Amino acid sequence: MAKARKLYCSPNGDRWYLIRDASGEVFVRHEANLASGGHVAHIEIGPFLGSGRGPEQQELLRLIGTLVSDGTAQASVPPAGPHDVPELVDPLATPGTGVLPPVTPEDDIDAVSS
Repeated sequence: MAKARKLYCSPNGDRWYLIRDASGEVFVRHEANLASGGHVAHIEIGPFLGSGRGPEQQELLRLIGTLVSDGTAQASVPPAGPHDVPELVDPLATPGTGVLPPVTPEDDIDAVSS
């Protein structure tokens, strides 16, 4: 089952969601407003962030920023050694917990149709 978190809803009715599908792939889903045809597009994170600096990209960057800054401490990162392996983390998890951040019913939907 896909999970979604609303990133942004524009004044004209376009909506952007951060999606994790059943396979674990994470991408942005753009739902155009009905006046624009109501088209749905799935966009990989890199191209989405590289496509501009609109409020929808800013919201995704803000969300990413919450994953690395909890406001309580600054961590120093030692230089990587030749045998260091980066830790794999859930990109939507609350730092240090492996738990997804809380969302309201308006921001989170359980299933997304393709």
